[in-house]
Amino acid sequence: MSSATESATAGFMVWRLSMKWRVAVDRAVAPLGLTHAQYALMASLYGMRRSGLRPSQRRLADHTGLEPLYVSKLARALEAAGLVARTRDPNDPRAMQLSLTEQGRDVTRRAIQVVQGLLDQLLEPLGGQDSARTRQFTRELATLLDAPLDPHTENAKEQS
Repeated sequence: MSSATESATAGFMVWRLSMKWRVAVDRAVAPLGLTHAQYALMASLYGMRRSGLRPSQRRLADHTGLEPLYVSKLARALEAAGLVARTRDPNDPRAMQLSLTEQGRDVTRRAIQVVQGLLDQLLEPLGGQDSARTRQFTRELATLLDAPLDPHTENAKEQS
């Protein structure tokens, strides 16, 4: 660890790591015509579809952690590129369901392969994707992601 990071806060380190990984994924998927955010949306759609789901934009926003308005903007751009189809939800005419087109599935499969190779490289310092250290790191990140943004608000709701 460098002297600059020894005194850094956990928040700063998480932010720096997320920026490093975002830039790395942006560069890796750029030859496929994608950005990191587009990849996150498409890979999530791909995985959700394999689980039998056809999510709404709102559900995809919740799944990815992206703002609903940003998901809508990304979906419209990906639709214009022929990678995503947007259709009205038959159960809720206000909601839009998203799915990958055939071209979108092909691009997504290639992007997933590229990003998996990148993850091998990025996680090598922890012993690789399948190492015990990486599994522990993943559990710790999940713990942080599962924590409410304002724990005091959550506690107040539970007590009322």
